[in-house]
Amino acid sequence: MSKFSRYSATIIAVALGVLGVTLVLYAWRLPPFTSSVETTDNAYVRGQVTIVAPQLAGYVREVPVQDYQQVKKGELLVRLDDRIFKQKLEQAKANLAAQEASLANSEQQRRSAEARVRASEAALEGARVSLDIATKNWARIEPLLKNGVVTASEADQSRSAVEQARAADGQAQASLDVSRQDLESTKVARGSLEAAVEGARAAVELAEIDLQNTRITAPEDGRLGEVGARVGQYVSAGTQLVAVVPARRWVVANFKETQLAGMKLGHTVRMTVDALRGTDFTGRIERFAPATGSEFSVLKPDNATGNFTKVAQRLPVRIALDPDQPMTENLAPGMSVVVTIDKQQGTTETAAIE
Repeated sequence: MSKFSRYSATIIAVALGVLGVTLVLYAWRLPPFTSSVETTDNAYVRGQVTIVAPQLAGYVREVPVQDYQQVKKGELLVRLDDRIFKQKLEQAKANLAAQEASLANSEQQRRSAEARVRASEAALEGARVSLDIATKNWARIEPLLKNGVVTASEADQSRSAVEQARAADGQAQASLDVSRQDLESTKVARGSLEAAVEGARAAVELAEIDLQNTRITAPEDGRLGEVGARVGQYVSAGTQLVAVVPARRWVVANFKETQLAGMKLGHTVRMTVDALRGTDFTGRIERFAPATGSEFSVLKPDNATGNFTKVAQRLPVRIALDPDQPMTENLAPGMSVVVTIDKQQGTTETAAIE
């Protein structure tokens, strides 16, 4: 081989080596190919998916909606058989009426007891007047008896009248005490009757709530998922019937911890969605997760092992979509997104990851 050929081969080998090293440095974004632009395809559209379930058990009587239908807040989704709950409501109302009648009767009893108290007070007053008269008569007759002016029979009658008047006074006092105790008993019983009325009224309200809960309505505006309820199906409390997906959307991008340095709240984000190729979306970093995704997993990794291999963790970043962008109504939770962030852009927000 000539000297020129050997020299050319050496140059080609060196060039290929330099090219290979350059490609590795570029692929791994190592100096001098470091960039302020970070990209991840570990990102997804997110939304609030509300699972609608009944609070009661019963048979499905009506399902007026279909899969993927647009619904408004309060629109009927599923109706359960409400005949039993209507009768329970009528039963509760009848019980309330009975308790209110008992309370009204108690009021009448209270008034009667108050009247008996007043009558007993009047009878006591009359007995005391009679005792006073009899006592005064005896006071006049007793000296006359000693002087022999009146007979012993008349004196005995006067003394007996005093004793009778005193006994009548005691009886009137006892009757007054009994009337007052009856009045207190009526008042105490009225308290329990008032509590019974409140309990019956609460039972009516609960029966009304149960009747209303036979109508399962949309909690807010949105689109339905697959409707799982069927007419004639028996469902229990908590059975998943349908999912409602509101229009609110955002993106969660899971960046590696090595990509986070320099990212700040408010940074502009550019996104493309796999399902809508060619359509670009913009947004802003809204929040950073308080921990990496592995910390929220059910089975957390235990790295305290002898054969440890370091793996870059990912931190979820919530991205708010800018308003009034075309095609945002076509975004569905779960869609894959490619997110790009330039960390060199200016912002007045406080840095979240430094």
